[in-house]
Amino acid sequence: METKKYSSYAEIERDLEILKLEKEINYQKLVLSFQRTKESITPQSIVSGVFSSYKDYFTRSYPQVLQSILPYIINWFINKKRGN
Repeated sequence: METKKYSSYAEIERDLEILKLEKEINYQKLVLSFQRTKESITPQSIVSGVFSSYKDYFTRSYPQVLQSILPYIINWFINKKRGN
């Protein structure tokens, strides 16, 4: 990075003001980000997130579970009708 050379104090003051404003903008972005994060972490959002992840898991694995349990259920009904 090349060192900037100033020809007057007005240029220095202008650059310092720009840096000060950039610092304030970045600080406000950080505060806003923190507030949004704090608002998104509520018990309701945490519980709904947990349930949605389990719902997705069980929705995808439902056919596999059904295929593995279905023969046992059919055998149970057949044996129940026979009286065994």
